Amino acid sequence: MCGIVGYIGNKEAFPILIKGLKRLEYRGYDSAGIALLNGGVTVYKKAGKVSELEKVTNGHEMLANIGIGHTRWATHGEPNDRNAHPHLSQSGDLAIIHNGIIENYATIKEELEKRGYVFHSDTDTEVLINLIEEVQKQEKTTLAEALRIALNEVVGAYAIVILNKNNPDQLVAARKGSPLVIGIGDNEFYIASDASPIIEYTKNVVYLDDQEIAVVNRNGDYSIRTLGNVEKSHAIIKLEMSLEMIEKGGYEHFMLKEIFEQPTVIADSLRGRMNAQHGWIKLGGLSEYINRINKADRFLITACGTSYHSGLIGEYLIEDLARVPVEVEYASEFRYRNPIINESDVVIAISQSGETADTLAAIELAKSRHALIYGICNVIGSSIARASDAGSYTHAGPEIGVASTKAFSTQICMLTLIALQIAMEKGTVPTSRLRAILYELENIPKKIEEVLKLDDKIKELAYIYKDATNFLYLGRGYNFPVALEGALKLKEISYIHAEGYPAAEMKHGPIALIDEEMPVVFLATNQSAYEKIVSNIQEVKARKGRIIAIVNKGDKQIKELADHVIEVPETEEILSPLVTIVPLQLLAYHIAIFRGCNVDQPRNLAKSVTVE
Repeated sequence: MCGIVGYIGNKEAFPILIKGLKRLEYRGYDSAGIALLNGGVTVYKKAGKVSELEKVTNGHEMLANIGIGHTRWATHGEPNDRNAHPHLSQSGDLAIIHNGIIENYATIKEELEKRGYVFHSDTDTEVLINLIEEVQKQEKTTLAEALRIALNEVVGAYAIVILNKNNPDQLVAARKGSPLVIGIGDNEFYIASDASPIIEYTKNVVYLDDQEIAVVNRNGDYSIRTLGNVEKSHAIIKLEMSLEMIEKGGYEHFMLKEIFEQPTVIADSLRGRMNAQHGWIKLGGLSEYINRINKADRFLITACGTSYHSGLIGEYLIEDLARVPVEVEYASEFRYRNPIINESDVVIAISQSGETADTLAAIELAKSRHALIYGICNVIGSSIARASDAGSYTHAGPEIGVASTKAFSTQICMLTLIALQIAMEKGTVPTSRLRAILYELENIPKKIEEVLKLDDKIKELAYIYKDATNFLYLGRGYNFPVALEGALKLKEISYIHAEGYPAAEMKHGPIALIDEEMPVVFLATNQSAYEKIVSNIQEVKARKGRIIAIVNKGDKQIKELADHVIEVPETEEILSPLVTIVPLQLLAYHIAIFRGCNVDQPRNLAKSVTVE
């Protein structure tokens, strides 16, 4: 949540900061601001999107080659001009941008007010910068040392960058529980909350670890120390992403682009990890710990949001194929309920960003109980990747749209390969069956391409239902989590209330909602429960519900019952979520567009939830 960008070097800072904020706007868009240093510190900030900030700066002289910028998702204090970042210290010498939450800010604020400090915002961030200034004043020390001392006094999460009027050749940054990356150029540095603002200028980066402070200097030197004042060294990582990956590429929205990228990214996700012809699956991280994984008594999958839904599919896959018990937990609940975790458990943590705060906390809890941690994430070098004992990257490429699409599909691919490799190692599935699944998995990208050709038809369907106030999504077996995910997509971007349910559970409550105004989406591709789904459709039809059915190509029985059908290519039932989710993503997208919603930046949401 929130986006950070900073620059120091010989270039003009303002264009870099503005462009960087636009690329980071998916992380928060309640307000935006910049601070430039050229003799004095000049701050411009405005509620609303980065475009509003540009209007404020228009006509002003923006000359400076050091500066910081921020786009905000509000935590403390409502979204308005005065709560926007950057925040100045009382003297005006220091400017700060901050992602995260300082939990004990109220106590610190009370003490600072006793010392004569006056606050001009409702934020915890303004409290933090004044604490740093007070420490620097009392200890008569450098900014970096004052920051180190101050951060040892605060409780919470942060990624921060500080500009110092009295040292125009230096930026100071720190992180704990919120990502921060430093791009290394030619006698210049870029600091950001993720790599998207950096990739245009350099591919050489360093990822800060928790409780580390970095000092970058205009002469090209930099240093990293822990809060315990221990010097650290980090390997410079070469970014694999390209500038084209974070541009829209001719699509109207990032979300639509990312839906259409799914055939490519699924192929990328599988490449080198399986071969149907020769009948092998090999995930490097899994193979390293395969003996311990094969002996596991239980798998625990923990995640949030869309990743939780992929985890539910993972439960079906692992239990079905590998015959090991699986529990799936919301990370936000898992970490607070004192769960039973043993050394014989494997905990699979799933997160697109690899920075989800609750999932990271769940990992730390599981590690303290000596479980094996297997991370599934999309961002190389992310916190979850570093905190896990082993894991797999999904290789989905940057996902800019707030509503996750291609990340979901590639997470399912990873969970499928995990289940298949364990099944192969344990001999729980016949070789012929394994090979049949692998052949079908290799064909999934082509089948998704067929579904994407239905975009115009789905758009017409979306227009019919754009004014609905409620939706119900129903599925059985592997398609029950798809029903949950389809409902979530519609809620997220169109603001229509939607619920996902197991189809058989409809009779235990939701059926009371059904009338001629209620669209009901059925995931009806399951051959194992086909007649049961037909019965559920008839129950809705008897109550005049409007039925949209996702069916296998050539289905005739449901076609006669439903108001609308979307035919998708038939595949192995265990792989069907990879196919059936695509029309639901497109349906949500087009309904949201017809309703005039901003699909890439839905209200109140941000891409990466790095606060609790």
